[in-house]
Amino acid sequence: MDVRLNDILTMKKPHPCGCNQFKVLRVGMDFRLHCLGCGHEMMVPRAKIEKHIKSIEREEE
Repeated sequence: MDVRLNDILTMKKPHPCGCNQFKVLRVGMDFRLHCLGCGHEMMVPRAKIEKHIKSIEREEE
């Protein structure tokens, strides 16, 4: 799956704050995600994130 820095990921399940959109801050074996609802940052394994992605919004360069 082609996930890049600064992509906005829409997930199948929402964060406990109710928002289901996350900004990608770091890419590698783990993703560092920033919740666009509450601002919480988390490190999540790539395999877990790739299963739960609904759509990817990419900022045009």
